[in-house]
Amino acid sequence: MTKPPRITTRQPKLEPKRSNRARPVSDLLPDVGRAAFRKFGFVQHAVVSRWAEIVGERYARVSSPESIRFPKGERSEGVLHLVVTGAYAPMMQHISPEIIDRVNRFFGYTAVGKLQIRHGEVRRRAVTPPLPELKPISEEMGESLRGIADPELKAVLEALASGVASAIPKLGRID
Repeated sequence: MTKPPRITTRQPKLEPKRSNRARPVSDLLPDVGRAAFRKFGFVQHAVVSRWAEIVGERYARVSSPESIRFPKGERSEGVLHLVVTGAYAPMMQHISPEIIDRVNRFFGYTAVGKLQIRHGEVRRRAVTPPLPELKPISEEMGESLRGIADPELKAVLEALASGVASAIPKLGRID
């Protein structure tokens, strides 16, 4: 006896339940930017903005991270591409193990395995002006900021709080 051919029907995918809560765009469109970022070797913004903290002011003046390229399907042991000014390239090549170590410490895992150096002009980043002199923040606000570990974020929040506190008397009051 031969069995009749087996007929299978695919079940339609169920749509996720709708909710009225706000969701990040990255959840809604996860693959939109992936190809473009991969093509251009997107470097995490924090690496670029904190390059001086990672490698030190001396080396940050003569180098700039350009991209990190990972092996296909991997997120570790990538190649960090640096742009280095003029004759500083041999020095940067000499200290490349230390740079790799510092970048990996910044990421918290072995993100970079190799360093590739390219001669070029390093654009000087505009130095952010110091924050204006503001009134001291209230004790209550100071207490709420104690739990923040990131000093940069804490300074920005303190400046915001004191700016708001100094603007309140100017607004006037309607009784």
